[in-house]
Amino acid sequence: MDLGLKGKIALVTGGSHGIGLASALALAGEGCNVAICARDPQRLAEAARTAEAKGVEALAVPADVADRAAIRRVVDAVLARWGRLDILVNNVGGGGRWGSERVEETPLETWIEVYNKNALAAAAFTQLAIPGMRRQRWGRVVTIGSIYGKEGGGRPWFNMAKAAEISLMKTLAMTKYLARDGITFNTVVPGSIMIPDTGWARAAVDDPAAFAQRLDRDFPLGRLGTPEEVAAVVIFLCSEVARLINGAAVVVDGAESASF
Repeated sequence: MDLGLKGKIALVTGGSHGIGLASALALAGEGCNVAICARDPQRLAEAARTAEAKGVEALAVPADVADRAAIRRVVDAVLARWGRLDILVNNVGGGGRWGSERVEETPLETWIEVYNKNALAAAAFTQLAIPGMRRQRWGRVVTIGSIYGKEGGGRPWFNMAKAAEISLMKTLAMTKYLARDGITFNTVVPGSIMIPDTGWARAAVDDPAAFAQRLDRDFPLGRLGTPEEVAAVVIFLCSEVARLINGAAVVVDGAESASF
């Protein structure tokens, strides 16, 4: 299937690791020139080289999205390099394991930091991407959410931030002038994904027997997902063939979650 992505310009935030890296490489594999931003310059450089090996151009921009000026610098760098931005993947985020299991012991600063890193970063990047997408009358914005943005469980500051991301995409999708300018806004909602150097990877090493028991008990497939499985949905939503999908929250969790 021709996804109609060859020659498009894509920006993936948090694109040096995990789902972000897998999404950037999947887009590069479809012929997109890709920009990635993250905090670690070494990882960024390695990710850019891997993308370029697929025969496209890649741009690595070090940035900490807690700095709103840095977000603008990232988008400006993309526009300076290619003159336009067709696809935005809001992947940067995290905080699902931050804080304490006791809500009252977790300072408000944690709630604010998680919300800023997820929902407000997505909002800031999206706001900067919209004007150019409107001018060219085509654009794709895909935000990486979480099943904990759709149902209870997890830690409330993370759920709140991820629910806000889903709401943001749905609300923008229903905004007529944006929809009629050919821009779609969707959320990909992963379940538990095995990513190196994260909590799941540590749990598998710290207590393999308990980890295996939990996989059997809580996951219908008996395993966690992979970043590449999430990225496959991301690139489909970015594609020309997915133009009728707008405002969706597409769950990619192997039936881990209980919500419809």
